[in-house]
Amino acid sequence: MKIDIPNIIKSSIDAKTKMLNENQEAIQKACELMLNSVMSGNKILWCGNGGSAADSQHMSAELMGGLRSHNRDPIPSIALTTDSSFVTAWSNDTAFDYIFSRQIDGIGSSGDVLVAISTSGNSTNVLNAIRSAQLKKIKSVILTGKSQGKMKGMGDIMISVPTNDTQRVQECHLLVEHILCEYLEAEYKK
Repeated sequence: MKIDIPNIIKSSIDAKTKMLNENQEAIQKACELMLNSVMSGNKILWCGNGGSAADSQHMSAELMGGLRSHNRDPIPSIALTTDSSFVTAWSNDTAFDYIFSRQIDGIGSSGDVLVAISTSGNSTNVLNAIRSAQLKKIKSVILTGKSQGKMKGMGDIMISVPTNDTQRVQECHLLVEHILCEYLEAEYKK
């Protein structure tokens, strides 16, 4: 099988251009919401499955450790994907559908922000995390694909990449996530 590398790159550029045109305001609002949260002494919670789980861990690490600067104060951030003992025990003993919501119930606080990542918008455990966040008065920023799936109409800010091509959605999510982290790093003052 031969792939068309220039076409793949062009489709990624097209997806990002469409995302800029359709989501610039939502991205700015997400930046400001997250900054207000951490400036008020709260934290950023991240969740997602598969590649989105990796993004959650990656971005939480950028906020805690430093994206462009390691000489700044850490920005409070937790990836709900990283406690392997809890995730595997809870999945085995109860249900995988509640691995994130259970953690939000335990460590989430009013004023925190949840960044919920789901390419399809249909991940049950991410949907449950958003619902738990709402009950605890935790604002949600949702990153998803064009259809938004079952997450349509949920959360406080929806950043919906205008394609259903999983790879392009994931590439756009990574760009948005880096923008969120860059903004927080530039503006956060402890």
